[in-house]
Amino acid sequence: MINMSKILITGVAGFIGYHCAKKLLDCGMQIVGIDNLSDYYSIDLKKDRLSGLLKYEKFQFYKEDIINKDNIFSIFEKFNPNIVIHLAAQAGVRYSIENPNLYINTNIVGFYNVLDCCIKKNIEHLIFASSSSVYGNICNDCFSENDKADEPVSVYAATKKADEVLAYAIAKIYKIKITGLRFFTVYGPFGRPDMAYFSFANAIKKGKQIKLYNYGEVYRDYTYIDDVIEVIYKILNRKSEYNYDGVDFCIFNVANGKSYGVNRLIYFLEKYMTRKANICMIERQLGDVERTKADTNLLKEKIGYSACTDLEEGIRKFVKWYNNYYGEEK
Repeated sequence: MINMSKILITGVAGFIGYHCAKKLLDCGMQIVGIDNLSDYYSIDLKKDRLSGLLKYEKFQFYKEDIINKDNIFSIFEKFNPNIVIHLAAQAGVRYSIENPNLYINTNIVGFYNVLDCCIKKNIEHLIFASSSSVYGNICNDCFSENDKADEPVSVYAATKKADEVLAYAIAKIYKIKITGLRFFTVYGPFGRPDMAYFSFANAIKKGKQIKLYNYGEVYRDYTYIDDVIEVIYKILNRKSEYNYDGVDFCIFNVANGKSYGVNRLIYFLEKYMTRKANICMIERQLGDVERTKADTNLLKEKIGYSACTDLEEGIRKFVKWYNNYYGEEK
C-alpha cells in the first residue's frame, strides 16, 4: 500500500521534486530526498523549497550528486526504499547544446546509477521524469505515446529519449515495475526561473524586454504543477500491467491536452501583474520546437485522471505566489 511506502526522491529541491515530496509528506509518508543543489539557477530558491520540507519529521535530506554511484547506493542501503521517484536531471534545451557533456553525465550516466541501485535493492516501482521534448518537431496534431519519437532536436531531448530506452531494458531484464512521465511545460509557484513564464514575469516586473523566439509563433501545452503532482500520486497506485513482452513498463504524457500561443501566456501575465510587457520579436533558436500538444487519453484510461487547470487560472495562482515571494520592492 502507498501509505506504508518509504519513498526516495531524487532532485527533491527542484520544482517538481519539492511539490511531490510535500504532497507525500502531507499524506504521512516517509521520504528521503537527494539533490546536489546545482547552481544552474538560483540556489536560494532551492534552499527555500528545501527549508519547507525540512520541517517535516518524516523527511531526510542528503546533499549528493547522482553521478556519485557509491554514495547514492549507500543512501539506498541506509533508507531501504521500496519506491523511487527519479526527478533529478540537468534541464534546459538551449543550455544542452552549449554543454552536452553535462547532460550526458547527469541525465544518462546519473540515471543509470539510480537504475542500478534500484536493481540491487529490488525496488518495487520506479517512476522517472521524461519530457515532451522527445517528440521533436513531429507533424502530428497531438503527440501520442505511440508516435515515433527518435528525431530529437536538442541534446537534452536525446538524453531523455535514451533514458526511456534504457529504463525499458532494465524493466525487461530485471522485472522491475517502471513508469516514465513525459512532462509538458510544467509551471506554477516555486517554479524554475529559467522557464519562459517565470522569466517573462521577471521582465514584466522590472520593465525589461521580452524576446519572443520564432517571431512569437511558439505554442505549448502548459501543465499546472498541482495537476502534475496529482498524476504522480495516482501513478504510485498504478496496477501492474504487462505488455506483450511481459514487461511492466509504461510511458505517459502528463499534460493539459491544450496548446496555447506564447502571446496568450503573456496576456495572462500582463492581466494579473497589471503591467504591460515590452516585446521584441526574434528568429527561432536552435533546439526549440515550434509546438507541443499532448494526447492524454492513455493517462485517462489507465489512471483515471488528467490535468484540468486551465492556463489563465494557473497563471493567476503563479502571479499571486510570485508577488508574495518576491515582494513589491524586488
